[in-house]
Amino acid sequence: MTAIAAEKPRVGLGAAVVPLMALAVFINYVDRGNLATAGPLIKDELGLSASRLGLIISAFFWSYTPCQLLAGWLAEKINPYRTLAAGLALWSLATAATGLVSGFAALIALRIVLGLGESAAFPCSSKLIAEHLPHHKMGAANGLIIIGTALGPAFGTFVGGMLMAQMGWRPVFLIFGLGSLLWLIPWLAVSRAAPAAHKIASAGAAPSLAAIVKRREAWASGLGHFANNYAFYFVITWLPVYLVKARGFTMSEMAVLGGEIYLVYAAASLVLGWASDRLVDAGRSVNLVRKGWMATGLIIVAVALAVCAFGDASLANASLFAAAVGFGFSGPAIYCIGQTLAGPRAGGAWMGFQNMIGNAAGIVAPLVTGVLVDRTGSFGAPFAVAAAVALSGVVSWCLLIPKVAPLDWTRAASAPAR
Repeated sequence: MTAIAAEKPRVGLGAAVVPLMALAVFINYVDRGNLATAGPLIKDELGLSASRLGLIISAFFWSYTPCQLLAGWLAEKINPYRTLAAGLALWSLATAATGLVSGFAALIALRIVLGLGESAAFPCSSKLIAEHLPHHKMGAANGLIIIGTALGPAFGTFVGGMLMAQMGWRPVFLIFGLGSLLWLIPWLAVSRAAPAAHKIASAGAAPSLAAIVKRREAWASGLGHFANNYAFYFVITWLPVYLVKARGFTMSEMAVLGGEIYLVYAAASLVLGWASDRLVDAGRSVNLVRKGWMATGLIIVAVALAVCAFGDASLANASLFAAAVGFGFSGPAIYCIGQTLAGPRAGGAWMGFQNMIGNAAGIVAPLVTGVLVDRTGSFGAPFAVAAAVALSGVVSWCLLIPKVAPLDWTRAASAPAR
């Protein structure tokens, strides 16, 4: 009998939990992207240079990336339901407070607080999925959650941008920040009895962070996550500038095309996550399905970005939609693989570590892209680098991870501390 087949039955999640986690990720991406949308208005009002505005935007990742470890630890030690609720409350208040301050230092500080709060989203959701859902339901659940990473930026750009044009940026931050707190009402309602179920599902000592760090699979999944995120963050942070400056789109044309690309990404994540579950449910190997999805997605992304680097305008536009489909393959698989390897006892801490390495791409990709554009005067080199990094992820996910199956944490939990 395989390790997966031998697992104990899991205590299920309430029907509303995964949709609410998906909504939390949607809010997460709306709130983190608001500053970029308001960037032109903030820059003019506060007299900021481009470099200072870029510093404010990037400050989010200064806390978001390392605090993945803290969020994973809290999800394991306290409770993923309460940790996610506290994180959302913190980031919502930071968003609202941004509309009240004026100084450069205050904006930096609030972006750091925002990153601290938002770091709870993926470790907590991964802990709950790993703890409660069988393997043939993980793809669809993660696909639904990944939709938030696509629709959040689209909503923030379109709706947030229109509201800012009508009433200015400060009221929009207050509305979005305070409005986000409403999510806590249904979440606290559905998770009221959750702590007891959480304790039942988490029976047994969780492995320490040191035990996780010693696993080759943890580093492989982190580096693979970085490879995917490098390409993803490159696209979401530089797509508007690329379309307007390099391809000659108007702002309205850019907004329409960008929105369509995000919608394709959202639909692909949901459909392909569900399709991978159907294969697992039909008896196909979890290892082959998850690795196959990941390899397919990263190869599609790499080829699509390479075409953007070296192809003409019509091919480049089509390739951006192909890249969206590629991200739809890889996005849910990133979390399915980590959740499967970690198992119910380590889902939060594992994803905290994996996500910390993966989100370092949010710091690196925009900076490398800016330097390359300044030095070469075009986007060819940045697209080529993003394609190469994405392709390297296939090695991490498919070769450095021997098998996508729950790891044995028994010895790690019982080993004496040194």
